[in-house]
Amino acid sequence: MPRSMKVICPNGHLGFAPSKPESFAIGVEANPDIIAADSGSDDVGPGPLGSDTSTSPVAWQTHDLEMMLLAARRKGVPMIIGSAGDTGTNSRVDLYVRIIRELAEKHDLAPFKLGYFYSEVDKEWLRGKIRSDDPVTGLDARENLTEAELDATDRIVAMAGVHPFIKLLDMGADVIIGGRSSDCAIFAAPAIRAGYPQALSYYLGKVLECASFCAEPYGGKETVMGEITDDDVSVTAMNPGQRCTVASVAGHAMYERSNPFYEYVAGGCLDMSQCHYEETGPKTTRVTGPFFAPVERVRVKLEGAGKVGERYVGIVGVRDPYTIAHIDKVIDWAKSQARERFGNQSYELHYNVYGRDGVMGAMEPERTGTGHELAVLVQGVAPTAELAEEVCMTGSRQMFYARLPEVKGTAGSVAFALDEVLRASPAYRWTLNHTVGVDDPLELFPCHLVTVGQ
Repeated sequence: MPRSMKVICPNGHLGFAPSKPESFAIGVEANPDIIAADSGSDDVGPGPLGSDTSTSPVAWQTHDLEMMLLAARRKGVPMIIGSAGDTGTNSRVDLYVRIIRELAEKHDLAPFKLGYFYSEVDKEWLRGKIRSDDPVTGLDARENLTEAELDATDRIVAMAGVHPFIKLLDMGADVIIGGRSSDCAIFAAPAIRAGYPQALSYYLGKVLECASFCAEPYGGKETVMGEITDDDVSVTAMNPGQRCTVASVAGHAMYERSNPFYEYVAGGCLDMSQCHYEETGPKTTRVTGPFFAPVERVRVKLEGAGKVGERYVGIVGVRDPYTIAHIDKVIDWAKSQARERFGNQSYELHYNVYGRDGVMGAMEPERTGTGHELAVLVQGVAPTAELAEEVCMTGSRQMFYARLPEVKGTAGSVAFALDEVLRASPAYRWTLNHTVGVDDPLELFPCHLVTVGQ
């Protein structure tokens, strides 16, 4: 009988919303060889990375870690987590390591090996790269990294490939907590280590990384199972009401790609252009045909974030049809009053209009068909909280006083505005979306192993 490896994934972003225990229990009873989940994403924006915080409540993250840990120790199989705490910074790895220790004590678990690795990158190491003939190369049309942009950066993480996960498994880790990681590497690593083809292993990771997003009908936070052999990958939905179909599996494997058939990972490129999909059961789709092209020198992706300033937000509601039809002129007036008030001081004023044509949207040209009510989110950003508050308040209240030509001396066309704007989290921006060459793929990912449990 052909050999195979089963991997279950309960959540495409561990802790972002709690995993559903019912489908997870079904997956556990299918006797997986690995229980794994990704816990991070740059979809949450640069704020959590720059401020070194999580965007998910610790209670939700603990819920998912506890569910996975107890199942993995009961079944005696490895548990693997990547991109700990949303960003994979060192403090988030330490947070997850502490949670695992506390859970082991709470449940009086027998001793097991806990492996973890870090992903933060030293700025001075990168400065040396910038000054050498080995540039830090920009992605998505960004220029190569400069020292000025490096100086504007608060925190940097490198995105690990399969290598630190394989090393920790080789060291005997029963549970792995990873720093920032390539989503698919979390699942590909144990398969590659077991000798399965790289192309199929990386495809296994690609299709499992978002859990039940590869199933239909849509339903998040449900468990799916991937099974790899030397010839194929099969994906099965664990939720009784979901199926993994040709459309759902292929659609997920190719989503959010600039070229939908290629996925770049540390060490090469996964080519899915020749994949063949077939439904082999009511809940399962089988995939063959991916190809993996390795590269001679590994380039590791870097993510960095830097603080722009303090931030306040305000909300303005508009119901007057004439004002709605000219909302861009209203916003232009408010911006002009901010310029008059603050001159050349360093600040930013942003507007997002919700309800235009009945949908959410940012500033767009005026057009017909607008809904009967708009909500305008106003954001003021400045070096100090005091200036950000005044910028936001000016940008909000001046919408009341916009000088539209057909308004005949009456007030109240703007339905309401907050009398007090609200302080929000500081504003950050992405400063690094780059790659750096390394001679050793483990160079940026120091690994550690400790014994946990009674």
